[in-house]
Amino acid sequence: MSKHIDYITHLQALLDTVKNEEKSSIEAASEALLEAIRSHHNIFVFGASHAGIISDELFYRAGGLALINPVVAPELELSNRPITMTSQMERLDGYGTLLAEKTPFQAGDVCITHSVSGRNTVMIDFVLAAKAKGVKIIAITNLTYSKSVESRHSSHQRLFELADIVIDNHGDVGDATMTLKGLDQKVAPSSTVVGATIANSIVVRTVERCLEEAIDPPIFYSANLDGGDEKNKRTFETYQKHIFYM
Repeated sequence: MSKHIDYITHLQALLDTVKNEEKSSIEAASEALLEAIRSHHNIFVFGASHAGIISDELFYRAGGLALINPVVAPELELSNRPITMTSQMERLDGYGTLLAEKTPFQAGDVCITHSVSGRNTVMIDFVLAAKAKGVKIIAITNLTYSKSVESRHSSHQRLFELADIVIDNHGDVGDATMTLKGLDQKVAPSSTVVGATIANSIVVRTVERCLEEAIDPPIFYSANLDGGDEKNKRTFETYQKHIFYM
């Protein structure tokens, strides 16, 4: 069987594992987002480099929660050049603290964080500063991977040791998944596919719980469907105090 078929099979198995083993953590994450909506607090998402793709997945997206605000860090985005600078910035002392300080965090807010290894300085600095402001941290990470490496932060802590809610993506150490004959580096990572699935599962459950409590869920409509722009405009007007990316 071709390895590309094996890869799809492997992803299906990982998603089944997440479905079976992370149900309670996803439920807890949705409760945190629901409480933020109930109590008029803010919701943020942060990830560095490829982990930041989950931030892009969650904000300003048809069918997504309009209240999820990305923490924008140009030096950590994949558009940065040279791209190797993102790896250097992830390890830079103090940059994560500065990001947290510029983010309009308030006590009672929630931040979804995504880091596969959970070891880099920028994420640990960011989370420590956010928690000091009273922000609840949801972490999507790889526990096996993270426990196999040392933190690069001076505190020696990793993301899973700081987060209030931890959701394991159950991926391989190093993230890449497929071993090919004649190559000592695996290919085809899993964290983006599984991370996006976890993130959207949290959104689905949050919206479901909003409806159960007769809360009008602040979701985006597709701008490419008739009437979508008008509905989205009303959402922006209703929740303008909690939307920071416009």
